[in-house]
Amino acid sequence: MKKEILERFDNTYPNRDYTIEIVNPEFTSVCPITGLPDFGSITVRYVPDKSCVELKSLKYYFFEFRNAGIFYENITNRILDDLVEVLQPRSMTVITEWKARGGITETVSVNYSAIA
Repeated sequence: MKKEILERFDNTYPNRDYTIEIVNPEFTSVCPITGLPDFGSITVRYVPDKSCVELKSLKYYFFEFRNAGIFYENITNRILDDLVEVLQPRSMTVITEWKARGGITETVSVNYSAIA
């Protein structure tokens, strides 16, 4: 996964708190144990500071996971870490919801806040 793919643009309203929510309902990766494909939905919700993520670059960033053998928990945390590093938002939440495999589903969420 190359975070260098991620592009940003200036937030025109940096003095206002507002929430951006991006949903990718067709996220795919590979189970590192079985090699079988995993299918899920990724939701990124954030309050921008000085910049916002450019959506086409985010789509290509998500494509980087398509053939990667990686656990759900690691995907969720990696996406948060990369987006926080690139965007430096006021706050961000990443939620991954995974389709059933063997009758079990999983949802993973992780949060970031610039205010300590």
